[in-house]
Amino acid sequence: MKALVALEDGTVFEGVSFTGPGEATGEIVFNTGMSGYQEVLTDPSYKGQIVTMTYPLIGNYGVNQEDNESAAIHPDAFLVKEYNAVPSNFRSTGTLAEFLRSRGILGVEGLDTRALTRHIREAGAMKGIVSTDDLDPTSLVKKAKESQGLVGRDLVREVTCSEPYGWLDNGPKAGSNFSSAAPGEYKVVTMDLGLKYNQLRLLAERGCSVQVVPAATSAEEILAMNPDGIFLSNGPGDPAGVEGVVDTVRELLGKKPVFGICLGHQILGLAYGGSTYKLKFGHRGSNQPVKDHVTDRVEITSQNHGFCVDLDSLDPEKVERTHTNLNDGSLEGMRHKDYPVFSVQYHPENAPGPHDAVYMFDRFITLMKEFKL
Repeated sequence: MKALVALEDGTVFEGVSFTGPGEATGEIVFNTGMSGYQEVLTDPSYKGQIVTMTYPLIGNYGVNQEDNESAAIHPDAFLVKEYNAVPSNFRSTGTLAEFLRSRGILGVEGLDTRALTRHIREAGAMKGIVSTDDLDPTSLVKKAKESQGLVGRDLVREVTCSEPYGWLDNGPKAGSNFSSAAPGEYKVVTMDLGLKYNQLRLLAERGCSVQVVPAATSAEEILAMNPDGIFLSNGPGDPAGVEGVVDTVRELLGKKPVFGICLGHQILGLAYGGSTYKLKFGHRGSNQPVKDHVTDRVEITSQNHGFCVDLDSLDPEKVERTHTNLNDGSLEGMRHKDYPVFSVQYHPENAPGPHDAVYMFDRFITLMKEFKL
């Protein structure tokens, strides 16, 4: 089934659907990971986007329940060079096509993904559309231009949990105020801005009792649970478009230790009084080099973000840089000088990706321990 991919600047690519008919709009981005496509698809940070994988062969190891990073697929469509319909892996319980069809997500192969990626790198990420229903390039470009972009849009409300839950037996269990969470030495309230399950796993492995709450939960409600620490998860879209969360986080500063990842990092930047800006084509993949100025070491990290905190907008007397992206010099980590608060822009939870940055969770444990003394 023929499919067209049209960008708002008029560029059009041809492909073939491997999931059936459909049409989807979103910001077209690329991911440079050689594996981890299931984790990418179930990462809520990709809400509102159409993902292109730069690695040419996708689907070769199938899918399985254990590799899901959330309960849903979040990209609006999935673009690959070549789809492998016959997976070979002892963990596989189904094909990628079946996985996408079960959630109504359009998958397209046969694209020149290298050309598409080069175009995005040169022109920047932009709105696009994928369709098997409408094969008129002029019509599709018009639809892409008129579609809703990411800037100013609150996507967190679309991916955050509707009810609180605890993390128990390596999975979510409905309940509030740690009633359904596994016991642990440290009680951690996680604000779900679009989290990935492996963040909760790593906290639990380090002796934390984890309570997840919706993004709209107030600072008063969070503090009433008397946690030892507060974790701000990753999430999709423009941090400046997220309603209410910045004010909530600002109220929490100085009250408890806080650790933020990705969107959580950006929310902290706004809570400090800073600003964010949109990157030309974002950082997405599992091979981004980052320097930790605390240890003076370079680590390879997994990333997925299209916005960044503007370091120059922060008060240097209050906030300091802790990590730098070695590709473009952008801010990858910061800490508050007066409060027990730190954050990183990348994903240290290594799902998918390298394990270089997992130590950030250990730093959070150390911070909570010191705060309790």
